[in-house]
Amino acid sequence: MATKKSKSSKKSGKTQSTKKDSVEKSVVKSEAESTKKDLIETTDTESEDESTETNTSEDTVKTTSNKRGFFAKKYEEKESILTIFKKRKFYGSLLGEIIGTFFIAMLLFGLSLMGLANVATYAFAIIAILIAVYAFSGACLNPLVTVGMMATRRMSVIRGIMYIIAEVIGAWLGWLIFNAFHLAGGETAYDIPTISAIAEGKFWFVTLVELLGATIIGFFFARALDYKRSVFTFAAMVAGGMALAVVIGYVISAAFLGLSNNFIFNPAAAVMMQIFPTVGDSFGEIFGGICQALAAYALFPMIGGTIGFFLSDFNKKLSED
Repeated sequence: MATKKSKSSKKSGKTQSTKKDSVEKSVVKSEAESTKKDLIETTDTESEDESTETNTSEDTVKTTSNKRGFFAKKYEEKESILTIFKKRKFYGSLLGEIIGTFFIAMLLFGLSLMGLANVATYAFAIIAILIAVYAFSGACLNPLVTVGMMATRRMSVIRGIMYIIAEVIGAWLGWLIFNAFHLAGGETAYDIPTISAIAEGKFWFVTLVELLGATIIGFFFARALDYKRSVFTFAAMVAGGMALAVVIGYVISAAFLGLSNNFIFNPAAAVMMQIFPTVGDSFGEIFGGICQALAAYALFPMIGGTIGFFLSDFNKKLSED
């Protein structure tokens, strides 16, 4: 009997110890599972936080790159005053600007004489000039366009300054040829085209017309650069912008302001059309008239061209986003 009791007690002891072990194992297992679950949840939370931080950093980088992209340099060559004059191609570009502006100036002088009715004809001539010159220099042919190219970092400063000098030279040569034929015509010739002197109280009217026309030209030129793979499309868009500026300038000036021969939308050509006063009661009056003419026909058109370029870039950036 004692043996049986001891055996049963041993069995019960084993059973109790087995139950105890199984309980301990289940507790350990549950603790391990809960720990594992906590680790998974922590990992998921950390991964979510990391992904959020990554997305935030990506958005920040994207925003920064967009800002940098808007004001980034858009020309590839590294140009400086020490290197640019060593390139033979640069002199070809300058000559192209001189020739192209020469033709444009002749065209504008003729438009001043023959009137608005020939705008369509001159638009086709502008297309031909732009196509002929584009391969040499990009066919800026207007200081307000060149300044807009520099301001939006499509062109280096040194190249832009040299282009403006070339454009003034081209307009001057156009005026010389035009004036030579005028002198050869004698008494039967038309008077050489000039821009009317700015009447007292009309300065801001004249300036705003020039500013508006220059903004239109700058905007169209900037948009045309996106289609430069097709030279004809580029030339047609620029010529269309110039024609639109002329029509709007004529309508505003003649119909609303009672002005005539008061805009040209090309600072290089304007300088050749006798915008500067030559007589006055004092030196101060003459100097003031020169500053006024430069502001109306050079400074504000360049500002307008820059506004047109930035307006085009801003619109393009919004469309891309």
